[in-house]
Amino acid sequence: MADQFIELLASLIAVTVVLTLHEFAHAYVAYKCGDPTPKWNKRLSLNPLRHFDPLGLVCFALVGFGWARPVPINPANFKKYRLGLGLTASAGIVLNYILAFVFYPLVLVVINFMPRIVFLYKFLYYLTMLLYSYNLSFCVFNLLPLYPLDGFRIVDALNKRRGKVYRFLRNYGQWILLGLIAESFLCNLFVRFGIWQMDWFNILGWIMKFTTKYIGFPILAIWGRVFGMSISEVWSLLLW
Repeated sequence: MADQFIELLASLIAVTVVLTLHEFAHAYVAYKCGDPTPKWNKRLSLNPLRHFDPLGLVCFALVGFGWARPVPINPANFKKYRLGLGLTASAGIVLNYILAFVFYPLVLVVINFMPRIVFLYKFLYYLTMLLYSYNLSFCVFNLLPLYPLDGFRIVDALNKRRGKVYRFLRNYGQWILLGLIAESFLCNLFVRFGIWQMDWFNILGWIMKFTTKYIGFPILAIWGRVFGMSISEVWSLLLW
C-alpha cells in the first residue's frame, strides 16, 4: 500500500510537470514569434490549472497517454507565418525530449548515490524515472499526425495543400486517437486479468514501445557512457 501511494504521488507530480511545461513551451514560442493570443488567454503561465484538459488527464491516468488543453494561437499574427506555425507546433515536443535528456541522469544519481532511506529513496526513484519516461512518451505520443496532437500541427505547418488525407486527419483524427486509447486500455485490462495474448493487439502500445525505444536510445547511450554503464545495464533500470 505504501509503495502504491509513493508511486501515485510521484506520478501526479510528474504528469503535472510534463503537461504544464509542454503547453507553456507552445505559448512562449508563439508569443516570441509575434502572437499575443496565448498571453491574452492567460496561457503564458506555469500554473497547471490553466493547461489541464479533463479528458486528456483521464486518458493519461488510464493508459499513460494523454494531452493537455491546446494553447490558442492566431497564426496570422506570426512575423513569418509558416516558420512561426512550425516552431510553435514543435516547441512542446522538443522541450519534452530535452527534459527527458536532463532528467535521466538524475535517475542514475538516485540509484548510484542516494542513501537507502526507504521512503525518500523510493519517492525520488519513482519521481525521476517517471519524469524521464513521461517526457519521452509524451514527446513520442505528440508526434502522431492526428488532430489535435502536435504531429498534426507540424504537418499543417509544412503542408501547403489541404487534400483528402489532411481533411480526413483534421475531421476524424480525434476520434481515431480516442479509439486507439480505448483499445489500448482494453488490451491492458485483459492482460491484467491474465489474458496476456491481448498485448499483441495493443496497437498504440506497440507504436509507443517501438518508437520510444529508438528515440530514447541516444539519451541512454550518452548518459550510460558518462556513468560508465553498458547499454544493457541502462535498459535494465527502466520501468517500462
